[in-house]
Amino acid sequence: MIILGIDPGTATTGFGVIKVENGDARLLDYGCIETSKNEQLAKRLNQIGKDLEEIIEMWHPDNIAIEELFFSKNVKTALHVAHARGAIMQKLSDHGYEINEYKPQQIKEAVSGYGKAEKKQVQKMVQLILKMNELPKPDDAADALATAICHAQHMKMAHLTRP
Repeated sequence: MIILGIDPGTATTGFGVIKVENGDARLLDYGCIETSKNEQLAKRLNQIGKDLEEIIEMWHPDNIAIEELFFSKNVKTALHVAHARGAIMQKLSDHGYEINEYKPQQIKEAVSGYGKAEKKQVQKMVQLILKMNELPKPDDAADALATAICHAQHMKMAHLTRP
């Protein structure tokens, strides 16, 4: 099963693609979709959609997992992230994908065992789980990989608890 994890943002949207076979997760691809601050919001959202489409066409994921929006003290930032999430969800829906959403605390807990883990702890666990030579960077890409791993663990638990 191929899982695409997404950490949405307007300036930077992280993505991570993993393949899960026999309970083992293997890294396929990760990185960021970046947009220019100088562009209009609509153009930035369009760019995110186009780049996401390329990722989908390249990897043909079986499942999609996206990080939920967490409350932000900066309302403007939260609104921009919400716009990006909407554009991403619309693009995924166009392709017929069911979207699995996870709260940041759920993702941290699934990857590190602690829902309030620091970014470095999450990065280190992603590195260990995916047998990477280096810490995944930037943070947005590491968070996207963590989101994909969280979904893989969720699917495994759902499978184990089915009658």
